Amino acid sequence: MSRDDMESAHLLRARARDAAMRGDGALAHSLFSALLAHAPGDAEASNYIAVSDLAAGRVGEARARLQRVLQAHPDDPTTRKNLGIALLRAGEAEGAREVLRALVTEDPSFFVARLHLGVAYEQLGDREQAANEYFRAIAAAQQQGHWTAPRTTPPGLRPAVEHAMEVARLGRRALLASLLGPLREKHGTAAMERVDRCVSGYLGDLRLRPADPRQQPQFLYFPGLPETPVFDRALFPWYDDMEQATGLITAELREVLGDTPQLEPFLGEPPPGLTSSYLSGDGGSGAPRWDAFFFYRHGRRYEANARRCPRTVEALDRAPTVRIPGHAPESLFSVLGPGSHIKPHHGVTNTRVVTHLPLVVPEGCRLRVADHIHAWQPGRCFTFDDTYEHEAWNRSNETRVVLLFDVWNPYLTQPEQEALAVLVRGLGDLDRPAPGSP
Repeated sequence: MSRDDMESAHLLRARARDAAMRGDGALAHSLFSALLAHAPGDAEASNYIAVSDLAAGRVGEARARLQRVLQAHPDDPTTRKNLGIALLRAGEAEGAREVLRALVTEDPSFFVARLHLGVAYEQLGDREQAANEYFRAIAAAQQQGHWTAPRTTPPGLRPAVEHAMEVARLGRRALLASLLGPLREKHGTAAMERVDRCVSGYLGDLRLRPADPRQQPQFLYFPGLPETPVFDRALFPWYDDMEQATGLITAELREVLGDTPQLEPFLGEPPPGLTSSYLSGDGGSGAPRWDAFFFYRHGRRYEANARRCPRTVEALDRAPTVRIPGHAPESLFSVLGPGSHIKPHHGVTNTRVVTHLPLVVPEGCRLRVADHIHAWQPGRCFTFDDTYEHEAWNRSNETRVVLLFDVWNPYLTQPEQEALAVLVRGLGDLDRPAPGSP
């Protein structure tokens, strides 16, 4: 392509994009067509024309055009996504499924491709997996600020997104009903009353909100529990056993910290050049750090760490920690570096509460839960509901360490705990890919 042709192509592309942004489809089509005269293999122009062909019902032309583009640009995700859509329009759902499934395997956050993967499963008669893919598409989109309201959903996609939301909701309702059936038979309908309301709120059938606006569960709200940011010691008779082990646990902690500690950032390392949105520094003690030495995470036992601290793990295993395969327990040495501040945030659910056994507490360390300011006392357990806004700071030049672990909210009944374990595990299984999926 000559220099003049390149400049002409650049101008045509800019004008075509501007026309498309303004909603002038006819002009954009004309300009992209002109661009193809200069650059016949241009992927952007070819995709625009192909999508226009699909909208006009020219499915064969669109498919052929996209296949030609893929010969020159085999890894182009937009072209592959549009080919999947063209195959769906042509009634070739199996071919569309393979194209789209490969695409979301490479990029799980490609929510538009996953939306159409749900369509493929639905056309193939697998409504359960369609609901799964629809839910994952919606979740990925909303995490990126899309599909949260009509203004964040392109008009051309709104019917498909609304349909996906309804299929996902009905699919989850059917799953949860099947999971709760055996427990309803075992414990009776009355024992499941609050669980049923929790499920209805999760599905959006009921508008459930905590009475206290400071409480904001990010995932699951269980109604009918006393709304309190912190809990009385009398609710946890097992505190005595845990506190009596403080000396042994602290000795194991000091061995860990004195050796080459296998600590990891509690929330993972932020991308290069960025800092954690959860952390800030309150002093001149270097970069803020919130690290962890895990014993369990998402239900997985860290065997090497457990072997290094056997007395700690024995004490944890005697406590009534939440146990849900693939999800809980979560227990660790929580290590907050000098001058570090964990910014205000909210936890995911009020069904489980957070317990701290303080081990190393320099002066200047505090935890705020709602309007309660707590000063840790070594060897004295403290439990709080992390769905209330909370933050922690270490304004000393030393490291603060607590043993952190989750337990069931003490106001849940045993049948409710059983039901929640089944529900959380079931929802997690639904979110996992089908065999052969990403």
